[in-house]
Formats: sequence, structure tokens, C-alpha cells
Amino acid sequence: MVLPVKVAVDTITHLAHTIDITPSGARLGTLRTQLQPGMIITLRRGLKKAEFRVQWIRQLSPNELQAGIESLEPQKQNNFWGVNLSDQSEAKKDMQALLTLLSSRSK
Repeated sequence: MVLPVKVAVDTITHLAHTIDITPSGARLGTLRTQLQPGMIITLRRGLKKAEFRVQWIRQLSPNELQAGIESLEPQKQNNFWGVNLSDQSEAKKDMQALLTLLSSRSK
């Protein structure tokens, strides 16, 4: 899900967007600042803010990277994104049950 975010690194704020969001973190795109795994960054969406740890980075071009981030406050995730992510975990369980059923029928 693509959502605009502001990424604060130290005292400087950068614009970016999410590519994927999960109950425990996100993948950010269009980052134009250098990040390192292990860094703590602050994301802002409107008046909401939350801290995340950078887990990985991928350099797409000399001036653009993607980053995988993990929430340091997972209990705030659904409220921070403004999206109910519990539906996705239910859908994942339903998909796993369907795949199990289909797998047992093919035997």
C-alpha cells in the first residue's frame, strides 16, 4: 500500500512513501538520504509519528534507495498507518487453510 510519509533522520526531514506495510513494519521507497541498517528513524503521517529501525537498504540508483523498516512500537502500527492490518493477517490464515485443503485433495 502506497502511503506518503515524512522520514526524520536526526534533525532533517525527507519525503518518501511506503511500498508495502505490515503489522510490524514497512518497505519505504523514493528515499534520497543515506541510511544504514540499525539506524533509528522517525516517520510522520499527518500528526502521527512513530519510531522505526532500519533493517535493510537497497540502492536503486546513486540518489535513490529503498529500506525495510521495523516498528519499535508495534502496538501503534494499525493506528499509525490508518489501515486495519488485522484483516490481512486473517486473509493470510484463510489462504493457508485453502492451500492446505487443495494440497490434501490433490493426493
